[in-house]
Amino acid sequence: MLRLFRHYLSGPALFLCLCETAVVALALYATATVLVPPDAETGAAVVRYLAAALVPAVVNAVLMYSMGLYDLRHVANLRRAWPRLAVCLCIAAPLIGWTLASGAEDGHQLVIFATSTGLLVGCVLVGRIVAIPLSRSRFPGRRVLVMGVGRLAAEIEHLMATQRRSSTEVVGYIATGDDNFEVPQSRVKSCASSLVALARETGAREIVVALDDRRGMPLQPLLEARMEGIAVTPYLSFWERETRRLNLASLDPSWLIYGDGFHFGTLTNRVLKRVLDIAASLALLVLTLPTLLIAALAIRLDGAGPIFYRQERVGRRGRTFYIYKFRTMRVDAEQECGPQWASVRDPRVTRVGSFLRRTRIDELPQILNVLKGEMSLVGPRPERPHFVTSLGVQIPFYAERHAVRPGITGWAQVSYPYGASTEDAREKLSYDLYYIKNFSFLFDLLILLSTARAVFFDDGAR
Repeated sequence: MLRLFRHYLSGPALFLCLCETAVVALALYATATVLVPPDAETGAAVVRYLAAALVPAVVNAVLMYSMGLYDLRHVANLRRAWPRLAVCLCIAAPLIGWTLASGAEDGHQLVIFATSTGLLVGCVLVGRIVAIPLSRSRFPGRRVLVMGVGRLAAEIEHLMATQRRSSTEVVGYIATGDDNFEVPQSRVKSCASSLVALARETGAREIVVALDDRRGMPLQPLLEARMEGIAVTPYLSFWERETRRLNLASLDPSWLIYGDGFHFGTLTNRVLKRVLDIAASLALLVLTLPTLLIAALAIRLDGAGPIFYRQERVGRRGRTFYIYKFRTMRVDAEQECGPQWASVRDPRVTRVGSFLRRTRIDELPQILNVLKGEMSLVGPRPERPHFVTSLGVQIPFYAERHAVRPGITGWAQVSYPYGASTEDAREKLSYDLYYIKNFSFLFDLLILLSTARAVFFDDGAR
């Protein structure tokens, strides 16, 4: 994992994105220099060609990311990725073709448009085919020694077994005393001479401290390893890096207090986030106005009842507010049973409401909450007071999600399916706390791009 904008990114996926962008840019630049006559000044022509190549290549990369096409699961399986590729190329190819053709002489636009469009499609498809065997292999990466053989070490062993495309390799576990062995003893390494010598022998450049009981932790060997340039990482930081969420079951308040992150409170971040919220909300309101009017008309024709639905939610610092949504359920949906989780094929949802939920159109009125400052575009989803009270008792650190404004979309929404139980709420909280801890303006932009995947491909809606 590579850390960029305080967010951990997959190294192989980032490498593929950069290579694909570079190949597309070079191909388009070559096309421009051959097919588009240069200006009188060579320097001006080069600048124009670079703009005609780089801008479309970056736009293509952004669209590919928003469709989830740099997720290694979709890189490894072209058949699975094809619907997403089709959507991306249908948007990017005409845009790129038009960009290049607009600078050409009369009579050449159609040829340039067809050539550049075909070139983009060809580059992307060939690149994907070439990347398949690469994505299915285990990428050489960081070799790690784990100090500990108990429960936490067993969790790492299970994590590494399930994270098959991780670039991290655990080369062994180190027993430190009267440990209960919960990892295979064949994986336990003898530390007869020194920790540094064992690290050199195994090629490890990092030691993860995963001791169930840190009393009596061997500090001197760890200090010697650190002085030799070997990274020493707490278990919670390792888990955060590999999963891009926090491990609530083992979360230590001191790790949150003394660790890095939690930069929401700085003036620059608050201003940037608010500017993004207002600018993007106004643009979204203008772009979706026809959709809003059609949705309102459809709800009215579907049956009696109000078009909009107001519901009390808990926001920043525990303050309550009313969220706005298009009504998707029957008017009497909760008269008999009271508040309850939404479920798959919920019988309370109307015919029009089912479509609005799948496409996320029912969430669009929340733009008003964003403009009023009650919500943000990106943040934890706001819950109802009834559920907040219950979940706050059952789930540790649940109240900490209210340190920021709730959002229309968020890291939990794009990373985990729709939550409809206490266990789902616990899992989503692990993503919400990761977002709050690692917030940055560019992380917000990445989440907004990833939201398109949920909208286009119906990930998680109910």
